[in-house]
Amino acid sequence: MKENGIHHIIWDWNGTLLDDTAACLATINQMLHRRNLPILTIEEYREIFGFPVRDCYVRLGFDLNVEDWDAVSQEFHGIYKVEAVNVGLRKGIQDVLDYFVHLGKAMSVLSASELSILKNMLSSRGIEKYFKNIYGHSDLYGSSKVALGKRFLADTGIPASHVLFIGDTDHDYEVACALDCRCVLLAGGHQARERLKKCGCRLVDHADEFLGVL
Repeated sequence: MKENGIHHIIWDWNGTLLDDTAACLATINQMLHRRNLPILTIEEYREIFGFPVRDCYVRLGFDLNVEDWDAVSQEFHGIYKVEAVNVGLRKGIQDVLDYFVHLGKAMSVLSASELSILKNMLSSRGIEKYFKNIYGHSDLYGSSKVALGKRFLADTGIPASHVLFIGDTDHDYEVACALDCRCVLLAGGHQARERLKKCGCRLVDHADEFLGVL
């Protein structure tokens, strides 16, 4: 079924465009190992990961009453920078971006990542040119994206009914609901498919399925 009336597509970055789930898992497991905490399988990671990210660390056993959250965030990004250096786009994403350009659809990125890091990663993968707007946080904390989404609508003046949000987590669905725009979720990223199914929105398993969305 086609999503009619869509003029602008907002993409999530980590796990949706970027195939970095394994890199994030490797990063988290190094941090857990340093603290003598149990390491995770990919399945366990996908059951635990969510927003706000700080809550995930607490569930994993980090004592953030003792550890400084800023230092923990810095530690994650220091390790992740190494783990993700050769990480590419998810399979089929490049074709989807080209297809949406062919359809004349404008696109933006909205991410919980820190903005300068986000822009550098987009540039290094050669896809920054596809996006009219790039929204990220001013810090490393991986907090909610709702405020960023509302700023996007305010900045652009685009009616929410003309926007499609594409992500890989239940938080992406929450953002879409907060903005009152449509949402499609891509499985195989940072959360288990069964968690995404509970959102009740359209769910696809492979990027090439987006070729039939618009």
